[in-house]
Amino acid sequence: MKRIVLAGCLGLLCGCHAQASMTPIDLAAPAATAPVTLERVHRDGAPQTVDGFTLQRFTFEAAASPALTVTSANAWAAGDELQVQVQNAMPWAVTLTIDIGGANPDQHLHAQVGLPAGPPQTLVIPLHATSPRQMGMQVAPPMPFDDHGRPILLATTVEGRLEPRTVHTLRFGVPAPQAEQTLLFGRVEAVSGQALQRAAYAGIVDRYGQAARGQWPEKITSDAALRAAHASERVALDKAKMRVGQDEYGGRLDVQNLTKTGWFHTQKVNGRWHLVTPTGHAFFSLGVNAVAADGGRSYVEGREFMFTGLPPQDGEGAAFYGAGDNRSAEQGASQGIGYNHGRWFDFYAANLYRVDGTGWLAAWRARTLERLQAWGFNTLGDWSDPVLGQAHRLPYTRSINIAGAFANVASGLDYWGRMPDPFDPRFAQATDAAVIKASTGVRDDPWLLGYFADNELAWAGAGAQGRWGLAQGTLAGDVASPAKRAFIAALRKKYVAPETLANAWGIALTSWSTLDATGFAAPLPSAAHPAIADDYRAWLRQYADAYFRTVAEAIHRHDPHHLFLGGRFAVNTPEAVAACARYCDVVSFNVYADLPQHGFDAAAMRALDKPVLISEFHFGSDDRGPFGKGVVSVASEAQRGPAYARFLAAAADDPQIVGAHWFQYLDQPVTGRLLDGENSHVGLVGITDIPFGGFVDAVREANRQQR
Repeated sequence: MKRIVLAGCLGLLCGCHAQASMTPIDLAAPAATAPVTLERVHRDGAPQTVDGFTLQRFTFEAAASPALTVTSANAWAAGDELQVQVQNAMPWAVTLTIDIGGANPDQHLHAQVGLPAGPPQTLVIPLHATSPRQMGMQVAPPMPFDDHGRPILLATTVEGRLEPRTVHTLRFGVPAPQAEQTLLFGRVEAVSGQALQRAAYAGIVDRYGQAARGQWPEKITSDAALRAAHASERVALDKAKMRVGQDEYGGRLDVQNLTKTGWFHTQKVNGRWHLVTPTGHAFFSLGVNAVAADGGRSYVEGREFMFTGLPPQDGEGAAFYGAGDNRSAEQGASQGIGYNHGRWFDFYAANLYRVDGTGWLAAWRARTLERLQAWGFNTLGDWSDPVLGQAHRLPYTRSINIAGAFANVASGLDYWGRMPDPFDPRFAQATDAAVIKASTGVRDDPWLLGYFADNELAWAGAGAQGRWGLAQGTLAGDVASPAKRAFIAALRKKYVAPETLANAWGIALTSWSTLDATGFAAPLPSAAHPAIADDYRAWLRQYADAYFRTVAEAIHRHDPHHLFLGGRFAVNTPEAVAACARYCDVVSFNVYADLPQHGFDAAAMRALDKPVLISEFHFGSDDRGPFGKGVVSVASEAQRGPAYARFLAAAADDPQIVGAHWFQYLDQPVTGRLLDGENSHVGLVGITDIPFGGFVDAVREANRQQR
């Protein structure tokens, strides 16, 4: 590794804390007192002035970790943020890492930014840990932003811990470039206060709930334009009719030898699984999740500075304000999210009111059903407005949300919360109550496709060994845990003596009571002790059997007609999937991948011989307002349609797959949804209820080919 130390490149002096807390460092200055270390980086030529910035060119070589590091024997007093003059001289964006070291080895901050090509800008690095989640959203506004004519690039995510007045090192790096990358650096200074950090988020949402700084074809600038866009779509909808050559439920008429039962059911014919309509016709479920009018809510309390044009809380706007609280100590989704309780505003509903006045909800329901049918969809997916299903124009699904005072188990992931303990008698009681609630008024409705139970339960933990998380988490529970008592009972039945288990697992265990300890550290499976994996597999299957059996029995008890559509797997284990296949009519997977077969074990499902429903999928981009690209992203809006078509064609060609449901109908709010701050462009329509025309056209054509 080539290391060059240049003495006398920087001027570093401790300044007072009232204004800038550190005398500026000038990386373009010809002389200074503190050293700079160049590791696979070389200085090019003399300083140059660009747009009023005096900058020095540095070339980062094609190496593992080229870096420019400023060090000092004594701590530099710093402020609340570092501001760095920088320019990317390449014709593409360059990833720049920033590492700031403190007085002690455990004090360190790390940030990474995408430095776009173009003119010089000011890079702002907060001298404290921060992220968009602290601002109430999962993805930050696009950078750089314009601050009174100055391009500002904020490092929106900074990790670590640092006492800001004890900075010892500042390191700029480019991770493993494949070719030389030339960057220009100038003045570096620490500033007290967080004015630019706040400015990055100020005024980012306009009165319609749209991203204020961006432009795109469907963006609305006035109430008149909003109403005109809806009127234009009305004409297009009147011309678009999709239900040709189908039965009243949207089933195909060209598949023979299917049974008519009066209810939706599953049937396998000639090696292919089908959903079958009540009238006996094949039905490939083309669905949309979260078709509801309340998806435009985002918290505004405490961050009013982010919004322009919020209406007063009295008058016409009052109807679209509400209050909530999405704090949860047990949900990973809630951790680190700021602005997650208090007053919210519903931008979507407010826009619907601007279009249709006091009858906006009924008008929205009628328009939405027309849209979905015109776009080739035939199913209302999970979390959709129940009134839409009762219109009997599209088959619909129901969600069984099991909640109560029953015990739970941590698997190590717990993103939506800990796992319900199916061995607790209170779980069966809660399941019964949830099924009664979900089936009330619909148990005799032939338009009901079936029920989902819960959503994305934490069947496994995170990481390579996460598969065993639920087993280890069960044994780590307290002595009163019903699941733990059941697991220990199974182990005692198999091994009889604790010494036998100790030998099989390679642990010290002289008494069964040792397992009772809260936090018991169960071992990970190993090649030397294969019994651990065998016992964990048996337990995971016992656990999953208990869960799915309890739910299935409750459904069959209260609604003998309709399908059990599974538990909407995200993470899963083979044992959980096998148990689901045993007790459910359909196994559902939330698949976030380029193709459906890349999101679940297709070979295992063929062996289990059960139909599969893709209960969630999507493709997002960041060029239509919301800052996030979704779980699976494409480069631009123009690529969302082709990605949808490829995914759907692969699903329809698979003899195991009986449907695919898009997530979701509406774009997520720019500043994050109430639940967890998600703020991605993944919708069929935007926050103003204007469809994304090119994408919807591609979706309509793809759906038409599968019907």
